[in-house]
Amino acid sequence: GQQEQQFNILPHPAKSNDTADLVGRPGRDAGLTSKPEFHAYHARDPHVPSKDILNSLEAPLSREELHRREEELNKK
Repeated sequence: GQQEQQFNILPHPAKSNDTADLVGRPGRDAGLTSKPEFHAYHARDPHVPSKDILNSLEAPLSREELHRREEELNKK
């Protein structure tokens, strides 16, 4: 016959309710705190596209064109 799936609860690595307990513990249980490049202060400047890319973009639609497109898409 077919065996039924079995699930177990695994222990959490924290010893208290303080999330700081997990900081500085690299490894399987540290999550995103184990990778310094994921921290907010490692964020880079905003991306500014080159002039070539900016010049190749089409002009944005006017407010009226957007309203017309909205009505067209919302018709049923």
